[in-house]
Amino acid sequence: MSPRESYALFMALAALTFLAVRYFTPKPPAYDRLPLGERALLGLFAFIGGVLGAKVPFVLGAVLDGDVADAGFLGYRLWFTDGKTITAGLAGAYLGVELGKLLLGVRIKTGDTFALPLACAMAVGRFGCFFNGCCGGVPTDVPWAVGGCHPTQVYESLFHLGMAGLLLLSMRLGVLENQRLKCYLIAYCAYRFLTEFIRPEPAYLLGLTFYQWFCLVAAAALAVQWAIDSRPVGQRAARWPQP
Repeated sequence: MSPRESYALFMALAALTFLAVRYFTPKPPAYDRLPLGERALLGLFAFIGGVLGAKVPFVLGAVLDGDVADAGFLGYRLWFTDGKTITAGLAGAYLGVELGKLLLGVRIKTGDTFALPLACAMAVGRFGCFFNGCCGGVPTDVPWAVGGCHPTQVYESLFHLGMAGLLLLSMRLGVLENQRLKCYLIAYCAYRFLTEFIRPEPAYLLGLTFYQWFCLVAAAALAVQWAIDSRPVGQRAARWPQP
């Protein structure tokens, strides 16, 4: 099996993992009362947001670097080629769901229904990157090096697997209710920020890579939203009246 075929296989397995785990993930009664069409649309918003988010840094970087002379206006052809980032894809999916809820007038919390399935899917999908030979780390002499480099894809798969275990535990203990997705994404931002130091990404501002800056901004935004959500309902309603 070629690297590209292996990548496609693991991406398909990741998608099936997400659907299977989400099917069995407990959902709040209010979510179950949503019409099937609205639930499907929220899933579609998540998918579109994730796809667009995963491509934006790649296309934007190529445009800013002037590498799109033969890629069409603003590099539109790059949207249909290889090159994407999981980090921005997760953020895009999150924003896609929030936008979908805003447009559909859905007021219930849905993040907890996505957290565990997403962590499980990411644990599977990162092995596609491993067998495809992409997203690897810098050269190293550690005993577990693969091709003389850090197997950062495996590191990340283990991180997501560990987070899946913690999320499952939080569900069993009944803690972090309505905040599990934020917790997972903030933890991923912290993980990715640290592992950027062993990835061959160019440094930009203040010696940090694009992805490190992205993680800092995303984690801060999620923390602010978490703080707002943690306020008593009456205080939130007073500041943001609900229709």
